Amino acid sequence: MSNKPKIIISSLDAERLYALLETYSGNTFPGSNALEAELSRADIVEPNAIPPTVVTMNSTVRFTVESSSEEFCMTLVYPGDIDSSGDKISVLAPVGSALLGLSQGDTIDWPKPGGGILRVNLSEITYQPERTGIYHR
Repeated sequence: MSNKPKIIISSLDAERLYALLETYSGNTFPGSNALEAELSRADIVEPNAIPPTVVTMNSTVRFTVESSSEEFCMTLVYPGDIDSSGDKISVLAPVGSALLGLSQGDTIDWPKPGGGILRVNLSEITYQPERTGIYHR
């Protein structure tokens, strides 16, 4: 069963993510096709038009991966912004790609590398740059 809720992505995030995907030509990372498919089905809006309940890049979100029932609170970042803190998740990671563009309360089924499905439940957006007036990060 596929669960793909409506997603909204800022034009700035979309532009940067398409550029990022171009640097990974030849499917260098397993989720490139899934991320590209998400970008192509998203409603793209200007950063100042992003609803405050939507996950954008650099948003901090609370979510659960259904298979483990474990709750996480992480910031969605570009791969170059990952550090050893353990509180950031790359948009290139399967769960990271799944979170992008979701609205608070959404659930999405997302393909895992090697097969299978992750079901991700987004419970809260604790920080979103656009919500605080930061549109060009």
